[in-house]
Amino acid sequence: MIHLVLVEPEIPQNTGNIARTCAVSGSVLHLVGPLGFQIDDTKLKRAGLDYWDLLDIRRYENIDEYFEKNPSPDLWLATTRGAKPHTEGQFRDGCHILLGKETAGLPQWLVDKYPDRCLRIPQIPNAHARCLNLSNAAAVFCYEALRQIGFPDMK
Repeated sequence: MIHLVLVEPEIPQNTGNIARTCAVSGSVLHLVGPLGFQIDDTKLKRAGLDYWDLLDIRRYENIDEYFEKNPSPDLWLATTRGAKPHTEGQFRDGCHILLGKETAGLPQWLVDKYPDRCLRIPQIPNAHARCLNLSNAAAVFCYEALRQIGFPDMK
């Protein structure tokens, strides 16, 4: 099982799309606040379609609460500041993949604390093409992790 951890997501449609990825992949969705939307936002619900009852969603008020309730996660950080491509992460069953908010990514202190766990999705060098959409990045990371652990219970 993969854990996708959204740290302060801002756009409900992205979170809804990531929820769908979690539903079809059997992954757990962690929402770390503060959120940039209400959890009952209609855009969030519409993006997630009718998959909400298929999800294991865990909610935290802030990053401190996340780490209190998950004291030693096997974590990986999805960040454009990562030195290695996402394919070089050694994902294991139960790993947590942290993704930051759309406008700023993960907090710098977190990137500084876990530099060997920071991974990036390769892209062309262009100042106007900063990064992938959050929901696309989450899917890329999720399915690379699932590939590495053999797509358990999937066909």
